[in-house]
Amino acid sequence: MKEDIVELQEDVSSSSLYSEDLAPVPPSKRTWSKWHLAAIWVGMAVCIPTYLLASYMIKTGLNWYEALIIIGLANLIITIPMVLNGHAGVKYGIPFPVIGRAVFGIKGVHLASVTRGIIACGWFGVQTWIGGLAIYAIFNAITGTEGELGLSIGKFIGFAIFWCINIYFIWKGTESIKWLEAYSAPILVVMGLALIAWGYNKADGFLVVLNQSEQLERPAATYYTESERTLLQLNALKNKDGSFKANQYRLLTASEEGDWESYSSEPIDITDYLGKTTEAAPKVQFRNDQTSKETVSSIVQASWTDSQNPETGSKLWGYLLWLTAMVGFWATMSISIADITRYAKTQKDQIAGQFIGLPGTMMLYSFVGIFVTCAAVINFDNVMIADDAPWDPVSLIANFENPVVVVISQIFLLIATLSTNIAANVIAPANAFSNLVPRKISFRMGGLITGIIGIVIAPWWLLNEISGFLIFVSGLLGPVLGILIVDYFIIRKKNLELAALYKEGGNYAYGGLGVNKAAMIALFTGVFLALVGYWVPQLNFLYSLSWFTGFFISSILYYLLMLKK
Repeated sequence: MKEDIVELQEDVSSSSLYSEDLAPVPPSKRTWSKWHLAAIWVGMAVCIPTYLLASYMIKTGLNWYEALIIIGLANLIITIPMVLNGHAGVKYGIPFPVIGRAVFGIKGVHLASVTRGIIACGWFGVQTWIGGLAIYAIFNAITGTEGELGLSIGKFIGFAIFWCINIYFIWKGTESIKWLEAYSAPILVVMGLALIAWGYNKADGFLVVLNQSEQLERPAATYYTESERTLLQLNALKNKDGSFKANQYRLLTASEEGDWESYSSEPIDITDYLGKTTEAAPKVQFRNDQTSKETVSSIVQASWTDSQNPETGSKLWGYLLWLTAMVGFWATMSISIADITRYAKTQKDQIAGQFIGLPGTMMLYSFVGIFVTCAAVINFDNVMIADDAPWDPVSLIANFENPVVVVISQIFLLIATLSTNIAANVIAPANAFSNLVPRKISFRMGGLITGIIGIVIAPWWLLNEISGFLIFVSGLLGPVLGILIVDYFIIRKKNLELAALYKEGGNYAYGGLGVNKAAMIALFTGVFLALVGYWVPQLNFLYSLSWFTGFFISSILYYLLMLKK
């Protein structure tokens, strides 16, 4: 037995809180090395949201290296509590819902674990729908048929196929998940490097590509008032040689389309235009009719600025907001990381595996997103404005006409989506649901419940809405993580009564109530103070920094409350 691993010395198998799936993993079944843990992080981190992160930051005015620094720093920050929270998983071989019994009580833990599980179910549905769309795209590329824009039977068939693939790995258990992540990780790393190589070869240099990020920071059109005139500033993208990719533009209203005019980088007087329309802001479209195939941009609404060169607000505050968002990105996994580390051989393996796998992968794939999007600016004629840049892999693939390239790209996208879905969105809810009724709900059954909820949420209708909601809720999970870490390291000094975690009348039943009142008070206080800024403008900074707000307030309050016990 490893020195830092504690085994169960008492038979508690008759307890209603015990099941084989929630029981401590014995040392003989600890088969995950640091490379397996690193691989599982590669599998989770390589996903469409990671690809999009830095691109979204650039769209708000940050340059590419600022975005990468914030992403790298945020993931180093979150890896520290991730490693701390994973310690109990290695030492005792138990998942998060069982560890949480010590903190919240044998009944109180359901609030934290099921909330985390429901969030994962939502993401499971969204990711499964995305995977289904990739299968649908592969079918269209092979058969040469045109994909439908709205919902279609083909898309639902793709969703059903990908759902079944996910359920297969759930049914085969954690060893199959380890196998999936171990084999998909190198494929995904190669995919990222191949995309970088594509951008480099097409653009003839790294700096040539990265310099395009400055263009993506600017909106396609802005307007402002000067000397009682309203002026429009157009910002079409440029080619490598500095020439504009659009040679014409036109203004549009709800009732008519204006004539095409020669593109100008100088401010354009639109005072008369605004006087003839009820539109809140001018709408603009760009065109290039001098290429081999005429290209037209999407229609964009110009954004208002106070002047031609508006001053930017506090960049430091913007950095903090993005840092909070990036830390909250893995808020759910940081809570339930013991679900994975319980299979690690040693503490060194879980520490090294997480630090190798998480920060580096997040930075690499965020860089891939930046680099490939910037390369597309100069490699695709139809990308004339920042709004039309292929910010996500799906949009990028749509720009290729070769069916072989499309199929291979979609297969890579499928692997990335599957590896993320299984590791990040199945293990935690499966354990959470199993913990509700350990005797009746196994890990397999919990995973199946996850899959069914993923269908019930109807991700094909709620894709955009539910993503924002899930990110919002994830940001409020900082209090749970803070309480878990303070309880384990400071209050209990890493010592848990392993057998008591499976007893209805043990120390963690908290006098029969099954709820630790101190943990609940700290949790609700942290969540409330993280949220209050949403309604009270003067306290908006608490809401903007919600993950940090909840984490530190709940940690401190829980420590003070437990001192009185």
